[in-house]
Amino acid sequence: MPYVNSKGVRLCYEEAGRGTPIVFVHEFADDMHSWDEQMSYFSRRYRCVAYNARGYPPSDVPKSPSKYSQAIATDDIAAVMRHLGIRKAHVIGCSMGGYATVHFGLRYPRMALSLTAVGVGYGSDPDKRAQFQKDNKVMVRRFLQLGTREAIKPYQVGPSRVQYQNKDPRGYAHFCAEFAQHSALGSANTLTSVQGKRPTIYSLERGLRRLKVPLHMVTGDEDDNCLEPGIFIKRVCPSAWLTVVPNTGHAVNLEEPDLFNRITAEFLAQVDAGRWRPRDPRSLGKSTMAKR
Repeated sequence: MPYVNSKGVRLCYEEAGRGTPIVFVHEFADDMHSWDEQMSYFSRRYRCVAYNARGYPPSDVPKSPSKYSQAIATDDIAAVMRHLGIRKAHVIGCSMGGYATVHFGLRYPRMALSLTAVGVGYGSDPDKRAQFQKDNKVMVRRFLQLGTREAIKPYQVGPSRVQYQNKDPRGYAHFCAEFAQHSALGSANTLTSVQGKRPTIYSLERGLRRLKVPLHMVTGDEDDNCLEPGIFIKRVCPSAWLTVVPNTGHAVNLEEPDLFNRITAEFLAQVDAGRWRPRDPRSLGKSTMAKR
């Protein structure tokens, strides 16, 4: 398997197809194989790249938590692109990867053709922030004391995962089996330094208001921790589209792969054809009637 060197850390990656590049960035509970359905679908028309984040074997697992952060996760996307000679790409990320995707658009706008962020915002709501931090620390201890297989048992049946379990038991079982093989140290360090220290979505308002890169926010309507942040981004970011998928939890690309592929293909086609447009400022008026 080929590797990219990002600040001394090797990141394994997979590449398929030809055409305009797409880079896929995975969530905390999965790895690059969470994008297998999308790699197969989009590589018919695009050059598709997926990679394992640091801490996810066979990528390197740095021992020090200081080697992980939201900024580093964002820089790793750029490192993958530069290694492959990709000047600009559509970037698509889920959850942790969606956070990195949004940050990539804010930090590297000239390298982004578009951004698609799935299930982003967990831990952002002020009234839930303390519980998020507490739960995060509990999971870190579980990984370090119990190992991955035991640590993830309560995580697998969380409020935004049971939808996948109910819809697709076979796919869900595969997801759980793959999750159980993750590095306990890598997961603990990721929770400590990426998830636990990342800024809230609401704190990014200033940058989001200035963002010009086309941004497609995708969230399940039963993913309560990400639904409100998604709506917030739609309201403050003029370049944002918002798709809310019914009867769906966190990882929309896993739960509803066909629907996700279709709505994403439509978004990318609009961008590639030069037909995407930012929000019309007239739609922001508080009155239901136009000013005369």
